[in-house]
Amino acid sequence: MNKTVRAAGFAAAAFALVASASTSAPAGAQAPGSAPQDQTSVLSQLWQGAVTAIVGESKAAPAAAPERKTLAQLVGDFGGASTADREQECLANAIYFEARGESIEGQLAVAEVVLNRAASGRYPTDICAVITQPWQFSFIRKGRFPKADRGSEAWTKAAAIAHIARQQLADSLPSNVLWYHADYVAPSWGKRLSRQTKIGLHIFYS
Repeated sequence: MNKTVRAAGFAAAAFALVASASTSAPAGAQAPGSAPQDQTSVLSQLWQGAVTAIVGESKAAPAAAPERKTLAQLVGDFGGASTADREQECLANAIYFEARGESIEGQLAVAEVVLNRAASGRYPTDICAVITQPWQFSFIRKGRFPKADRGSEAWTKAAAIAHIARQQLADSLPSNVLWYHADYVAPSWGKRLSRQTKIGLHIFYS
């Protein structure tokens, strides 16, 4: 900014000097190539240089990148938002029943496992079908969801996380993480997989 102001001031001074030099001598008083005309030419070049500097600096100045919101801020933004469609409803239920006692980071990780499965080609592409697939999520009974307490803070948070996860506004796991289990159980399949991380009570694998 200071450079631009200085360049603009310099340009204004150069313009004044050019105007003064061009009006102080009568027309035709100097022969071509004489000193006053050379001075005017130099000042004109300085004027053009100052203008070029101002334009160049304004073009080179990068636009400030918008600040990325934290997960907590995003959850606040979506607090109270209803689920947008059937699949988001299913995802919110999975978050609620699988991780409502976990941190928002842990809830997002559970949502990402569901979305990773739907995108993997190894599971159904429909989010609801991923969740209701037999023997995958322990809260599912005969292919059906239990009834969530939709007036609770836990449901509000789960619905917000479902929005955030589907819109990919935040992430915590690589796309190849397809499995998790609680740390108080030790399923045999965990030994065949690559452990990636532990968030709260859940251990995640690829």
